[in-house]
Amino acid sequence: MDRPRAVAALRTEVARFARRHLAGTQRWCVALSGGADSLALTAVAADILPTTALIVDHGLQPDSAAVAETARAEALRLGCPDAHVLRVDVGTSGGPEAAARTARYGALRAAHGGAPVLLGHTLDDQAETVLLGLGRGSGPRSIAGMRVCDPPWYRPLLGVRRAATAAACTELGLHPWVDPHNSDPRYTRSRLRTEVLPLLEDVLAGGVAAALARTAAALQDDNDTLDAQAGAALAEVTTGAGLDTARLAELPAAIRRRVIRSWLLAGGARGLTDTQIQRVDALVSAWHGQGGVAVPSASVRQRLIAGRRDGLLTLHHEPV
Repeated sequence: MDRPRAVAALRTEVARFARRHLAGTQRWCVALSGGADSLALTAVAADILPTTALIVDHGLQPDSAAVAETARAEALRLGCPDAHVLRVDVGTSGGPEAAARTARYGALRAAHGGAPVLLGHTLDDQAETVLLGLGRGSGPRSIAGMRVCDPPWYRPLLGVRRAATAAACTELGLHPWVDPHNSDPRYTRSRLRTEVLPLLEDVLAGGVAAALARTAAALQDDNDTLDAQAGAALAEVTTGAGLDTARLAELPAAIRRRVIRSWLLAGGARGLTDTQIQRVDALVSAWHGQGGVAVPSASVRQRLIAGRRDGLLTLHHEPV
């Protein structure tokens, strides 16, 4: 009997991805939520290589444990030799969506055992991510969206529409879990999905999601080139005590800000925004004796200060 059409197309997509990006891989993991995207991905991935399903239970809903256990059982039925439920405690930093994401990726990173982790993000997810970046004014790195390959994370479905994974689940007789958060208007991404993108598709006569995904891909190529140039420039402007502001000032703005970003991250900064990077950049490009700039730090007890002294950009910690 012929393999169902939607499932066959999805399997072809994932197999092509594996040949291109994961040649020689003997096993992989799939992050399984129980939703249509990750469930369809698990089904086809398990048909290609030995697959371990990793199911994160965020504990944010009364039935979360039951949902996770159902997903685990489904993964085993689909042919995964292993399936594990990872229970996490979700904090509050950055808001509920960001806190859940931080907890989820932390659990997956601790459990994947060195194997690639396939994520079920689709073209529709990419379009939503680009819109979020645009709305927040976060700069080209944010507008570039999610990367296809960002080891250990791999996204083989970024060129696939969400409707295709739903169709594959239907063909396989699967009953995906529908996360109520996906339609909850309290969440920004939910409103983008249910209100903003449909309106844009209507006003612009369709094709918006695909166009946003193409924009992300083009920006990723640009970012990769600029990041490589910035890496070489960072080595040239670094001294034992900081960054040489005179040599920094000679760099094109796009390269200079990337140099500053890399330097701040290496010095312990976390969660940088484009606005914060531009404020530190102003210590070079618009210097008039201003004071230092506080940037987010990995330490909860200290804050990180970027300042300028004797022709150098410097970093130091201050108690909170």
